[in-house]
Amino acid sequence: MNEPDKSVVVLDARGLRALAHPVRVQLVDLLRKHGPSTATRLAERLGVNSGTASYHLRRLGAAGFVEEDLERGNARERWWRSVHRITRLTGEELAEREPEAVLAYMQSIAALYNLRVQRALNEMQTMPREWRGILDLSSYALRLTPEEGLRLREELGEVISRYRRDVPGEAAPDGAARVSLITEVLPEPLEEP
Repeated sequence: MNEPDKSVVVLDARGLRALAHPVRVQLVDLLRKHGPSTATRLAERLGVNSGTASYHLRRLGAAGFVEEDLERGNARERWWRSVHRITRLTGEELAEREPEAVLAYMQSIAALYNLRVQRALNEMQTMPREWRGILDLSSYALRLTPEEGLRLREELGEVISRYRRDVPGEAAPDGAARVSLITEVLPEPLEEP
């Protein structure tokens, strides 16, 4: 019997509501990307005050997405770390039961992705030439059945899984840099051909 992957959390209604806020999505993203940090440091990165970051970290902690890093903390500083590396939103029944929470969560994810793209574009002129050539904003128009769309998503996941995950604290090979790969399979409303 396969053990569940503890680095992956599949959202339930409670977790969905906890993550349905842009600041919380960004906090989890920063902790996953850069490793443990304090509310003050996270607040500086997000451009919010430390009280706001602390509040959202406590809410994320209550929902099981982050936890205090007791090895780093002291009486004056609380350190936080992500509990999971990956969050999955699956199952149509959750979308049926919690449509507003699913929408709010997905809008928070879209806002985070937009921020990543804008940051990369703002830094494009100063990034090394070899990395500028890798930056890509492509859009492909495809006509797929739902089955083909699902297969495409799965095949893309298989290709991506062959590459090294970015894990804080793990050494990267010389010349390696953090890369964000954002995939979006966006069904368009039905329209006349």
